[in-house]
Amino acid sequence: MTPCKWLVASLVAVSACLTTPASLAGQPPAQLTVPAGFQLTVFADSIENPREMVRGPGGTIFVGTLRAGKVHAIVDTNGDQRADRVVLIASGLDQPNGVAFRGSALYVATAGQILRYDDIERRLDSPPRPIVVRDSLPSQDRRGHRWKFIGFGPDGMLYISSGAPCNVCVAPVNVSAILRMPPDGSSLETYAAGVRNSVGFDWHPDSRELWFTDNGRDMMGDDVPNDELNVAWRAGMHFGFPYCHQGDVADPEFGAQRACATTEPPVQKLGAHVAALGFTFYTGRMFPASYRNAVIIALHGSWNRSVPSGYRVMVARTDGRRVTSYEPLVDGFLAGANAATGGRAAGNAAIGRPADVMQLPDGSILISDDSGNRVYRLSYGRQ
Repeated sequence: MTPCKWLVASLVAVSACLTTPASLAGQPPAQLTVPAGFQLTVFADSIENPREMVRGPGGTIFVGTLRAGKVHAIVDTNGDQRADRVVLIASGLDQPNGVAFRGSALYVATAGQILRYDDIERRLDSPPRPIVVRDSLPSQDRRGHRWKFIGFGPDGMLYISSGAPCNVCVAPVNVSAILRMPPDGSSLETYAAGVRNSVGFDWHPDSRELWFTDNGRDMMGDDVPNDELNVAWRAGMHFGFPYCHQGDVADPEFGAQRACATTEPPVQKLGAHVAALGFTFYTGRMFPASYRNAVIIALHGSWNRSVPSGYRVMVARTDGRRVTSYEPLVDGFLAGANAATGGRAAGNAAIGRPADVMQLPDGSILISDDSGNRVYRLSYGRQ
């Protein structure tokens, strides 16, 4: 391990500490299952709490975290699809879940700020001071959904999720929404409203329309409401929260204030309490042709359902704005967990919780597992 170098910017401690744990490329747990023809390997191991991922133009994989407050860079120097080293880019941040790239700059979203690390791939071992692009994002107290998911859209704008400050409530402006702003942070606007907690979005490869996951509210029972896969095909659409859930269930407290018919229904109900997070549209040519333009979704898993749900990676095949099938792709994260102990206990016993999905140039995909502290690689055919 090289000596840690500490920097301070905007009252944030940032470290550049190189780590090379021996288990960077271990074997996946045997209980994880994939369809015939697919292979699951460990791309990187011993990464604390990996969440959203983005690939830099030089091939470095950058990973945000939620609980750990860190941002890591994963380097595969020899191209063997296994990490050679992991570099700690930043630490001491407030829930830096979101990461995105524009040019040579890494953008990081904390609970209340957008930070930018310029020319980061050439400076991994001595990261630059982060530039504060915007320091006034809506930031709820720690009981709310404070963490952000970010990505640059086809219009060049930075899109930012802004989760609800509650289980269910009428939120203030720019909250319970997907926001967007220019890369310089000069203005901020709501693109989609009525969004309880989106922790994943992507743009359709053909239509360039924004698709996003949304986590449904709690405390309405085991089976209602479903998490959602939605399409925001234009700015200004309202997706129901807190008045209507899953497109057809009125909220018992707020439902009388706005009818479900006036809100946008999901294109796919994903299951109740599955905690659908990051996803990607599959555009590669490694997987069978039936996967082209499919949505590959990480289901993080329930925390309070009597029988756990989620804890898997799913594939939703699409035709325009329609989902034509929805089925497991990577399963088995709950193997060995005692479902009878309840959702939270089973979640603690799970061997992993998928958090994000990202496609590599060769057509394989990476899957971050924020409780197993790994990043998996899913490939197809002889590798």
